Amino acid sequence: MKKITTFLWFNDQAEEAARFYASLFKGGEIVETMPGAGGKPMSVTFRVDGQEFICFNGGPHHKLNPAVSLFIDCEDQAEVDELWGKLTSEGGAPSVCGWLTDKYGLSWQVIPRKLKELIFAPDRERANRAMHAMLQMQKIDAAALQRAFDGD
Repeated sequence: MKKITTFLWFNDQAEEAARFYASLFKGGEIVETMPGAGGKPMSVTFRVDGQEFICFNGGPHHKLNPAVSLFIDCEDQAEVDELWGKLTSEGGAPSVCGWLTDKYGLSWQVIPRKLKELIFAPDRERANRAMHAMLQMQKIDAAALQRAFDGD
């Protein structure tokens, strides 16, 4: 076990959520299931890209909220589009600036690498145009960011 593992509290959807999250990413897998009362697992551990997460059936006492989110560094727009679609499906909700909440209430940031390249560019005027464009978006559109950066 890694020294630090993200622990996600669910009412009673830990297994369903863990399977969904593991399915989102190539090589994602369920690592371990801890039995619980009534036939439902108490917790389910899944791994994505070497990072482990524990989904826990803890009851209705605590709810996920946007104070903690998972950041996805997307290689390109195709990856943004694919993950955005999966995470907002079946009850997920888009927010602003690349943020969304999935159907379980977990917040995500689905961000193309191009965003960082543009908003941290040394030419601050161009970078600020890209930043302003990003602030108007829900799902990040890398081509639109580039157009803003270029002044088009």
